[in-house]
Amino acid sequence: MPDYGHPLRFGTFITPVNAPADQPVRLAQLSEELGYDLVTFQDHPYQPAFHDTWTLLTWVAARTERIQLAGNVLNLPLRQPAVLARSAASLDLLSGGRVNLGIGAGGFWDAIEAMGGDRLTPGQAVDALEQAVEVIRGIWDADTRGPLRAGGEHHHVTGAKRGPAPAHEIPIWIGALKPRMLRLIGRAGDGWLPSMSYLQPGDLQRGMTTIDEAAQAAGRDPREITRLLNIGALGVDEIVRLALEDGVSVFIVAADDPRTLEHMARDVIPAVRQQVEAERAARGTAAVGRIRNQVALARRMPGIAYDDVPASLVETAVEPGNRGYGRYTSSYLRGGAPGLVLRPQTVEQVQDAVVFAGAHRDVPLGLLSAGHGISGRSVNHGGLVVDVSALNEVTLLDEDSGLVRLGPGARWIDVARTLAPHGLAISSGDYGGVGVGGLATAGGIGWFAREHGLTIDHVRCVDVALADGSLVRASATEHPDLFWGMRGAGANFGVAVSFEIEASRVGQVGFAQLVLDASDLPDLLVRWGSAIESAHRSVTGTLILGAARAGAPRYAQAMLVVDSDDPDTIVERLGGVAQVAPLLDQSVVLARYDEIMGAFHQEGPQRGQGEPLSHSGLARYLTPELAEQTAALLDAGASYFFQIRAVGGAVADVASDATAYGWRDAGFSVAAFGTTASGFDTWWRRLEPHFEGMYLSFESAEGPDVVARAFPPAHLARLREVKRRYDPSGLFRDNFFISPGVDAAA
Repeated sequence: MPDYGHPLRFGTFITPVNAPADQPVRLAQLSEELGYDLVTFQDHPYQPAFHDTWTLLTWVAARTERIQLAGNVLNLPLRQPAVLARSAASLDLLSGGRVNLGIGAGGFWDAIEAMGGDRLTPGQAVDALEQAVEVIRGIWDADTRGPLRAGGEHHHVTGAKRGPAPAHEIPIWIGALKPRMLRLIGRAGDGWLPSMSYLQPGDLQRGMTTIDEAAQAAGRDPREITRLLNIGALGVDEIVRLALEDGVSVFIVAADDPRTLEHMARDVIPAVRQQVEAERAARGTAAVGRIRNQVALARRMPGIAYDDVPASLVETAVEPGNRGYGRYTSSYLRGGAPGLVLRPQTVEQVQDAVVFAGAHRDVPLGLLSAGHGISGRSVNHGGLVVDVSALNEVTLLDEDSGLVRLGPGARWIDVARTLAPHGLAISSGDYGGVGVGGLATAGGIGWFAREHGLTIDHVRCVDVALADGSLVRASATEHPDLFWGMRGAGANFGVAVSFEIEASRVGQVGFAQLVLDASDLPDLLVRWGSAIESAHRSVTGTLILGAARAGAPRYAQAMLVVDSDDPDTIVERLGGVAQVAPLLDQSVVLARYDEIMGAFHQEGPQRGQGEPLSHSGLARYLTPELAEQTAALLDAGASYFFQIRAVGGAVADVASDATAYGWRDAGFSVAAFGTTASGFDTWWRRLEPHFEGMYLSFESAEGPDVVARAFPPAHLARLREVKRRYDPSGLFRDNFFISPGVDAAA
């Protein structure tokens, strides 16, 4: 049989004995220490001398960090497929994508019957396994809406809820020997997992042929199917022969002796890898990466060299035909349909992704940190998306100074929860699901803006993958011009892969929710603006308005944070704001910052679709003229959500030219959503003369004129210089593109 070109992997097959109870766990940890790729356990629930295998897998996952996990193989007659699917998905999510699902139709039928399982004929066993695979994959298919109906006589679900989706595409490996089962693997399996001790001469070769023929008959590439083999302590030459002549690529060493595992890891496996690599080089063949199925291939989009994806990114990349693609068809408000999603797991892989993107300048490029994204530019139609959500580090480096290292894929709710026990917080927007990367390069108007400034004001350095794939650190002393630009226009210069940010001392705070009578909206807005400007700096808040409703009283919802844990102080500092209009309802509580961020965050997939409009403006004051125009816009029903955030205070303490964010004297940030049908754009243009700039994160419009409104003229000129130096060819062009040249709008 041919060499399928799969990369070689090695695992261990450990007996799940329960006396001593921790022996299989210690052997699994040793396997990880020795560099094995995979640890597996047999599954015989009727054996009282063994641990329950699924319980053991979960415990081993918690006690290891890197190594992959699998049953070898799980006893399907005693494990209900829909429940098994959810168990596997849960463990995959908890372990960071380390689960593989090895299943078998069952054996030792007397013992299975004694445990309540049904005895099956060989034909029934094949049918049952195929039905189980359908159910399992259906449960994992969280992208498909609607209940799941799948299976047949032996395993079925009728209207089950789908999900959760696992962290990665869990492969289903099938342990089998008979031709009908092998043909099932060819049609529907991801891997064949036999044991060498059960094979007769010629069985391995015949099995490979049967699987390949069934795969081709089903329209599959035989290389889609991984060939695994449970082996004993074989020598180098035998393993090399199995790899190059029989196509086995995953060798699982069945041994409970630490010395055997060490011998194989140190003396045999390196020699096998070296010989196989040398022979492949001599033959002119190279190890192939992930093989896409026919469905995925048929959905590939023009303009993308899918076969040129760097080897480091192939296994985690997502295409339109793959499970998990639905994650990238929606952002917070908008829909998308990217042609390829690259999901780097390391900084080096981010660099590889940037180089690949550099060869695809004719298609859109989106950068996704962790979700949300009002503008919707993190996903696109037909282009590339680089998803850095796996770079989600949150590490407190120095508790005294509050210095924190954050990955761009971390969410602000995770940051807040990590820092809260230390009495620290970073002012970072008002929604916990926002990713660090997008906000910490744009500005960051949060619940402590008036007291602690913008998020970018506390960034001390940022590591950036530039357009040429190089990695640089930008700080006040290293690449200071890039550091300046990354704080306010960072999406234009590279992919931020790590931040160091200084958190502020924050304990419990007052959180107030007020419902105000807005029957005289212009008067309310003017009074609100004056009250916020006069309030103590520890008070930061937002006012939310909606379209007028016929026959219903108009009201405004105010939410404010007061940085104090003293109830009397909180009430006193809220006094002026609470008196701007009659109060219809009120709630004031003591809370931690992470609790406030969590209150405005919901787990689960984003479902945004379509192309709603969002616009932004920065105003120095809420003048009567601005208030009148705002009321007219809302009276016309042009906006269904209108928000006014307090800025000023500490934001204005920073020099205007200190960062790329230049509108430091603005006291208020205005953001609103609307639709084309409501005339939102026309009404918004009437507000623009009252603004002196706008905040990128809430703007859906594009073009040079929008960029010219986003930055003061001197800032924009300086940004063009930074662009010419760090991205002269304009690779990063799909998120408020700052042209390296000079155009008329500038």
